[in-house]
Amino acid sequence: MKAHVQKVQAMGMKYILWYSMPFIGLHSKAWDTYKDKLLVYREHLQAGVLDPRYPEVREYLISTYETALNEWGVDGFKLDFIDEFDLNKANDKALEKDGRRDFDSVQEAVECLLEGIFARLYARKADVMIEFRQKYIGPFMRRFGNIFRVADCPNDAVTNRVGTIDLRLFSGNTAVHSDMLMWSPEDTVENAALQLINVLFAVPQLSMRFEKLPPEHIEMTKFWLKFWRENRDVLLFGELRAEAPELLYPNVQARNSSKVVMAVFGSPYVKVVEPGNKKLFIMNGTLHQELVLDVDRELPNRVVEIYDCCGNLVSMAPLAVQKVPHRLKVKPSGLVILTCLK
Repeated sequence: MKAHVQKVQAMGMKYILWYSMPFIGLHSKAWDTYKDKLLVYREHLQAGVLDPRYPEVREYLISTYETALNEWGVDGFKLDFIDEFDLNKANDKALEKDGRRDFDSVQEAVECLLEGIFARLYARKADVMIEFRQKYIGPFMRRFGNIFRVADCPNDAVTNRVGTIDLRLFSGNTAVHSDMLMWSPEDTVENAALQLINVLFAVPQLSMRFEKLPPEHIEMTKFWLKFWRENRDVLLFGELRAEAPELLYPNVQARNSSKVVMAVFGSPYVKVVEPGNKKLFIMNGTLHQELVLDVDRELPNRVVEIYDCCGNLVSMAPLAVQKVPHRLKVKPSGLVILTCLK
């Protein structure tokens, strides 16, 4: 395992191990030691849910991750299914008194467990990565992890968008990752591009077999990842504004001192407020063939570039933006760039 981890790291990559944190398998070597310290046994999984109210259970879990860090040299952990530590799902034995426990509350025991994980792992590796998944995270969990990820939603661009924006809005400077992007290689390239466009205000994660993708899907993916890399200063760290959560955030934008990046996911209408001389990017997160640009002030001496979803330049022309709506012909999943001429 250590050699395998080192081989991956030699490629310039980081290595994170995924642990199903509460579960202990019926056929694992540790089963006999902890089989009487469970919240519940799940027959269909052939696994039990450990009871964190026992100090030896917490120590077993903490030492498991600590050993992986020390002996294998991994860079971090995805600690999953924390929501399974749930007394409401426990069996009768877990509801009875047991003097071997040092907590009555499962929630308090889980907090103690997470504090122990945080303290021991960060003492060994100050930049260790700890990822949590959306179903069991909130602002409180920022104490223990530095990556928040959207819950499973493959091929569901809307759920991925709402999840990433929800997380961004309450996660401060904690890194927010999308769920792994998946789409059908038989789908149109414009539809496939929507999977990426919907998560570009977070860190996109991909789970496609690229060797099986059509060439145009490869070009599309390269284009939007290049766009994300070049503009992540504003996409990730700019001032984020997301409108109408009750409508699933149809308009999202991020801005900093030099750029404004906007995305529309519902109506093709784009309202721009106070752009100044900043470079303006507008992502067409729809399948409409045009966008309607409406600004609150005149923007003379602009040039507008329009790209399709694969990054091919469709048109480039000067544009004097007036305080009236402008119709721009933009292909589905395309990009508009408005730049001030010097």
